[in-house]
Amino acid sequence: MIDFRYHIVSLISVFLALAVGIVLGAGPLEQTIGQSLTGQVAQLRQEKDTLRSERDSAVQARDDERSFVVEAAPELLADRLTGHRVAIISLGPVPEATLRAVDVRLMQAGADITGHITLTETWTDPGSAAYRRQLSGLLSQHLNPAPQDATTDVTLATSLVRALTGADSANPTTFSDSAKSLLGILTTSDNALVTKNGDLTLPADSVVVVAPPVKPRAAPSDGVQTARLAVVAAAQQESDGAVLVDGARAKGSLVDALLADPTLSSTVASVSGISATSAQVAVPMALAAQIAGKVGHYGHGDGETVLPPRVTPPVPDGAEG
Repeated sequence: MIDFRYHIVSLISVFLALAVGIVLGAGPLEQTIGQSLTGQVAQLRQEKDTLRSERDSAVQARDDERSFVVEAAPELLADRLTGHRVAIISLGPVPEATLRAVDVRLMQAGADITGHITLTETWTDPGSAAYRRQLSGLLSQHLNPAPQDATTDVTLATSLVRALTGADSANPTTFSDSAKSLLGILTTSDNALVTKNGDLTLPADSVVVVAPPVKPRAAPSDGVQTARLAVVAAAQQESDGAVLVDGARAKGSLVDALLADPTLSSTVASVSGISATSAQVAVPMALAAQIAGKVGHYGHGDGETVLPPRVTPPVPDGAEG
């Protein structure tokens, strides 16, 4: 049994230790501890200044490189797409700044932007699958020729691209009747599959397909990716050339899905990292190379090269009109 003397001894020990600590801290160790803390603070301050300097240098280098690309863009892009008419398809909500940057570079290359189309959620919503099947049957009546044994995704994608590229045989600067009918069905139904950003001015002969940004921790499902890739494939099949434009390579990026498909990646070009000025300049160069039959994938990730070849494709028939 622990008696009162044990508690007395314990308390005395605690107070002795405390007294020794106070004496040492206020005496022999005071200067050593103070110097140590002062040295650590000085070292941290120096490290902070070094990191700030390195950051400022990196930002300046990035801005210098961007300035170089901006200054070089007109020469790199001059006349690459003169006489070509390009439609822009957004596969979902895409930042306005991204679309504006793509437009600027295409126009620097001499292209005419015929219009912008954006897919609505109905295009990929699992709950709207029955509605899409019903609508695809209506659309297929205006597809001549219609794709054989086509899935709903393929029928919808083919209908969309033909609505943007279908020209009247007698007047290539106007849309054909079937193209008008297809676009009307896609845009004016109760649950429209696509929306127009302004009027479509001319039938397009090539297409740029822009993927929406991938939401953090919310990668698109396989069904969504399949439907989007069907649009990319149709854009190439139903036009002179198509390019897929995407954000940074990451889980759920459509460029990754494209490169994982050996057949599709061998026929359709892509550009990733579209937030970078260099990637924006690469878009019209990639499209020009694609029209000329040179398929490539451009960016800084696996399976990509940085710069598309400098190619000037032939002007499409009827462009002079």
